[in-house]
Amino acid sequence: VNLRALTSWVGIARLFAVVLSCLAFSLVASTGDFAGPYGTWCMFTWCFCFAVTLLVLVLELLELYPKLPLSWDDFTSAFAMLAALMVFTTSVVFPSTFISSPCSSSKCARQAVAAAVSCLCFLAYAVEVGLTRAKPGDISSFLSTVPGLLKVFEAYVACLIFSLLDAYSSEAGLQWCVAVYSICFIVTLLIIVFTIGRCLTYIPCPLEKMLVGYNALALVMYITATVIWPLYSFRGRNRPDPCGRNCWWDKHLGVTFLTIFNLIAYLVDLVYSTKMVFI
Repeated sequence: VNLRALTSWVGIARLFAVVLSCLAFSLVASTGDFAGPYGTWCMFTWCFCFAVTLLVLVLELLELYPKLPLSWDDFTSAFAMLAALMVFTTSVVFPSTFISSPCSSSKCARQAVAAAVSCLCFLAYAVEVGLTRAKPGDISSFLSTVPGLLKVFEAYVACLIFSLLDAYSSEAGLQWCVAVYSICFIVTLLIIVFTIGRCLTYIPCPLEKMLVGYNALALVMYITATVIWPLYSFRGRNRPDPCGRNCWWDKHLGVTFLTIFNLIAYLVDLVYSTKMVFI
């Protein structure tokens, strides 16, 4: 038994994440009000993060992880980043969707506490990401470096973009943007999966330079999507009044901002990757 898995700073952060995620979904489950896609997403996020983090703690406590056919450091770093992003999104979506003002009932109070606990859970995962991030000069696990963490961020933002896509088949420009999102997502996801599965060493080419080239190509593609998506989405089309929860205009605006976020991520990724390889 490796007690350091629970007593180290990383272990303590994971324990907090387990307790807080369990408390969040328990409070929301007690209200019985989590129907619809947004409620389902929030409950899935808390339950998924709770289950995987608990599994990580058990495997490290019993020292069983070396028997797994994967890069454990890459896996835990990637999951911590993914969990932080998922819980952050949930901490924004849940209160904005389910908590109404004024908040005076017992159910609303439990929902407010769940939202606050979710924010604390995000901080726990953010601390874990900071503690496990590779120090300058340490590249033993790629997904714990800044470019590796950015790969997880880029893939997650692409998933958010896919969840907001609506009515894009009528314009060739919008179809090109969807192709950009899809191609970059697939390649980025393959890099993450191959890294965790220790398969990158089988690629018969200089991997570091290939990643720099891919980041440069993805950056150029996202630059075109950043220009084309709002141009074709909002040209001659005003925001409907009223614009409800599933309004196409709001969804397209969300895709616009997420595209900009990923553009910045690929730019930073390119800078860091170039620095790691050539400098």
